[in-house]
Amino acid sequence: MAFGGFAAEKGGEKMNSMPPVLMYTTAVCPYCVRAESLLRARGVTEIEKIRVDLDPERRAEMMERTSRRTVPQIFIGEFHVGGCDDLIALDQAGKLVSMLSGGQG
Repeated sequence: MAFGGFAAEKGGEKMNSMPPVLMYTTAVCPYCVRAESLLRARGVTEIEKIRVDLDPERRAEMMERTSRRTVPQIFIGEFHVGGCDDLIALDQAGKLVSMLSGGQG
């Protein structure tokens, strides 16, 4: 199952045109809430959330993939965006919408 966002119809078939969005998160994280809000404002309808506060193995996975300890850690497709500040900077640079539509950013 794709967990990206926009669904387009082509010849009666639904196609996902948005790369999957994954966010490592915790239950009580204002930066995670802010990042999710920005992603939703840019049209993301589905975000795969991995709660690292509930699963220490997933936190270790996050740290191995990103070399970072803090949440959120956000991926668009295979691209590691970084945290909330990185996501906001990407948006302010005008690159987030392009990435979410399948471009390179």
